[in-house]
Amino acid sequence: MEEQRVQTCAIYRTDPNLPQRFNNPNCFHGYSQKICNPLYRTSNQVYGSRRPTVHEMPTSFKGTTCQFSELMLHSGMYQDHGFNTSVERSQVTAAMATLNKRVKLRKAN
Repeated sequence: MEEQRVQTCAIYRTDPNLPQRFNNPNCFHGYSQKICNPLYRTSNQVYGSRRPTVHEMPTSFKGTTCQFSELMLHSGMYQDHGFNTSVERSQVTAAMATLNKRVKLRKAN
């Protein structure tokens, strides 16, 4: 028995700019009924094992432009060139200061 090829536009009012993959749910492949242990089966596995139908396909598509990404490509990411006023303490210098204090304490005793 051959599966019927129903398009989304035949049942629902769709956007004229709707991509073909949304108008034809039969173009999606890779859905199978793999048998797995029912003890470890999740609801997402049950939902994901079924092919989409025309009732689950979107009826409109609003794509985004790459305007922001193109701007970042040409100008680069933001860099902060402000003046750093925080005090940075070196771990090496702090260790040496602690060692010098210990030496002084030993000499005093």
